[in-house]
Amino acid sequence: MSVAERNQGPLIAIVAGEASGDNLGAALIAAIRERVPNARFVGVTGPYMREAGCVALASSDELALIGLAEILRHLPRLICLRRRLLRELLSRRPAVFVGIDAPEFNLGLAKRLKVHGLPTVQYVSPQVWAWRQGRVRGIAESCDRILCLLPFEPAFYAEHGISARFVGHPLADQFPLEADRAGARAALGLSADDEVIALLPGSRIGEVSRLAAPFVGAAQWIASKRPGVKFVVPLTSAATRASFELSAASATDLSLKILEGQSRLALAVADVVLTASGTATLETLLSQRPMVVAYKLAPLTAFLLRRLGLVKIRHFSQPNLLVGREIVPEFFQEAATSETLGAAVLQWLEQPQRIGELREAFDTVHRDLRRGGAALAAEAVLELVGMSHFR
Repeated sequence: MSVAERNQGPLIAIVAGEASGDNLGAALIAAIRERVPNARFVGVTGPYMREAGCVALASSDELALIGLAEILRHLPRLICLRRRLLRELLSRRPAVFVGIDAPEFNLGLAKRLKVHGLPTVQYVSPQVWAWRQGRVRGIAESCDRILCLLPFEPAFYAEHGISARFVGHPLADQFPLEADRAGARAALGLSADDEVIALLPGSRIGEVSRLAAPFVGAAQWIASKRPGVKFVVPLTSAATRASFELSAASATDLSLKILEGQSRLALAVADVVLTASGTATLETLLSQRPMVVAYKLAPLTAFLLRRLGLVKIRHFSQPNLLVGREIVPEFFQEAATSETLGAAVLQWLEQPQRIGELREAFDTVHRDLRRGGAALAAEAVLELVGMSHFR
C-alpha cells in the first residue's frame, strides 16, 4: 500500500458473485459512502459496483456457477483466482472483507483472510439451513458476521453461536408496493388486453442451457392451447441470449419479445411468470405476479444431492420458503418438462381467483423484507470494525 493510499479513507474489499451480488454490492457501497464519504472499495465486481466506484480486480461473471459438478469443472481456475485475490488483499490490508453470495468461493477466501487478522462478513447466507448443514462449522471459522436476507435465518445461526443479523432485502426497498402495469405495457408496446407470460430462464449460462429448451417447449404448449398469447424474455447477457435463442430457433410460431435485461419491466407486464429458481423468484414475488418455478442442476449434482440426502427442506423456491407453504408450483430436475411447466402456467391463467390470495401473501412478505436493507447492512459492516460512528 502506498503512502497516498494510507492517507485516504478506509479500504473495504467486496467480492460479489453474479448479477444479484453486483446489485447488492452497489447498494452497499452507496450506503457505506453515506456514512463514510471517503471510503474506498476494491474487489470482484459487476457493472453496477464498478459504476458505484469499486476498483475491479476481477469480474463477477467469473463466479457465476451453480451446483457441485459445475464448480468441480471450473475448480482449477477458481483456485487460481482465489490465490490471486488473497495475495492482492493481504497486500492492500482492507479494513474489512465482505463476501456477497458465491459462498463456495467467498467462504474459503474469508477463512484465509481471517487467519491473517482481517475482519470478515458474508452478505447473503448460504442456504446451509436447507442442505449440507455440516457447512455451518466452516462458516463459523470463516466469518465474523453473517448478514441475512431472510427473517428465519438468524435463529439457525444463533443455535450454532454465530453472529447473524437480519437486514431485510434491498430488492424489497427497490420494488414499489404496486407496480405500474399500464406504464410497463405501454413501454413494450403491449395493450391492456394482451395475455402475456414472462420467461426467466436464469442469469447464469448453465441455468439457461438447461432450462431454455423446456421453457420454449412450455411456451409452445401454452400457445397451442391459448392462441394469441405473447411471451417476453429478459436475458442478462449476450451469452445467455445466444443460448436461449439457440433453443428458440425452431419456435417460429411463438410471439417472443427478447429483452436486454429489463427483468422488472417484463415482470410488471406479465400475467404469469415461468422462472428459474433463485433471485428471479423473489423479484417475481415483489412484483406480486403468479409464477411457476423450475430448478435444474447438472445430472451429477442432482444425483449427489439425492443420493447423499443433503437436502433438508420440503420446498426450494423462495416464495414458498418465505410464505411457509407451497403457494406457487415448483418443479425440480426431470419433473421440469415442457408439458408440466406449461400446464402449471395454464392453471394460473384459467383460475384467476387464486391470484388474489397470492397477492395478499406476497404483499405481507414484501413489507416484512422492506427494512432499508442496504443501510442496515452498511451499519452492520461498519459496526463490526468500529466505524459506525463515522458520518
